[in-house]
Amino acid sequence: MRYGYWMPVFGGWLRNVDDENMSATWEYAKKLAQRSEQIGFDLSLVAELNLNDIKGEDAPSLDAWSTAAALTAVTSKLELMVAVRPTFHNPALMAKQAANIDHIGGGGRLSLNVVSSWWKDEATKYAVQFEQHDDRYARTAEWLDVLDGVWKRDHFSFEGKFYKVQDNVLQPKPLTKPRPVIYAGGESEAAKNLIAKTCDAYVMHGDPPEKIAERITDMRRRREGFGLPPMTFGVAGYSIVRNTDAEAKAELARITDVKQSAAGYHNYQQWLAGTQLEQRVSLEDYSVSNRGLRSGLVGTPQQVLDRVKAFEAVGVNLLLLQCSPQLEEMERFGEEVIRKGN
Repeated sequence: MRYGYWMPVFGGWLRNVDDENMSATWEYAKKLAQRSEQIGFDLSLVAELNLNDIKGEDAPSLDAWSTAAALTAVTSKLELMVAVRPTFHNPALMAKQAANIDHIGGGGRLSLNVVSSWWKDEATKYAVQFEQHDDRYARTAEWLDVLDGVWKRDHFSFEGKFYKVQDNVLQPKPLTKPRPVIYAGGESEAAKNLIAKTCDAYVMHGDPPEKIAERITDMRRRREGFGLPPMTFGVAGYSIVRNTDAEAKAELARITDVKQSAAGYHNYQQWLAGTQLEQRVSLEDYSVSNRGLRSGLVGTPQQVLDRVKAFEAVGVNLLLLQCSPQLEEMERFGEEVIRKGN
């Protein structure tokens, strides 16, 4: 199992807790990244939203790509999985930018998490065209074709509905071969087919191991249908590790005290309207993003470690954690779960 975490570029993950003691600042991100690779974490996912999805639109949030480039320069082994939304980035220019960051990190430490945009208001506020769900995935398919093409060979040309590239030359190419790893997630048919055909790894919202096992089986079948090698599988989870089960449940009750008047609630409703999910979500899911509580990483160190092993048994290669406050809770997770699990 590899262990990753979401970089708190929004200043936290809890929609019902105003101040989580982890500010959306470069100083905090740098401190967290440097410490995380010392305590056993392999990867950090840097989300990309220009408005704050968790704390409300008026709250600060860090830019994903400039933050990732800077973090690459001040770390030595941490993989930076940077979210990228095709509607916000020209694919050839993004390929150039990503290749440069790959060189800054010495190769193998820059990866992409391709996300088809869901937030209409954000797109409008940032002068970006917003498309319907399946159109977004059609654009993403072309975007990935261009990205892969310019990374792998010079004098690349492409003409599609959304993009036209003529005789592109991109130097230097990424150090990572055959290319930086491309992660993606999604639960619609359009998303799953696209990911199985064009990406290297599938990342999922939180759910119990038995539900994740069904998704992995389905994606393996799709992948084999395209005659492609096995994928990496990642799962999001919110972790609460305490000395006793009662202490863990008390913390769970605190963070799921839902206030529908919270600043992020309107954004959450837009996400539901713009996303095709396999199952309904609850107001408890609203409290913590990415259905993280459904992964069940809540309890004593042994209970959480047993849960990690259950995910590993069904084929999960990567856990992507959220916790609050991030630094202190990751210290606890590293000591009580990662170290004991190894």
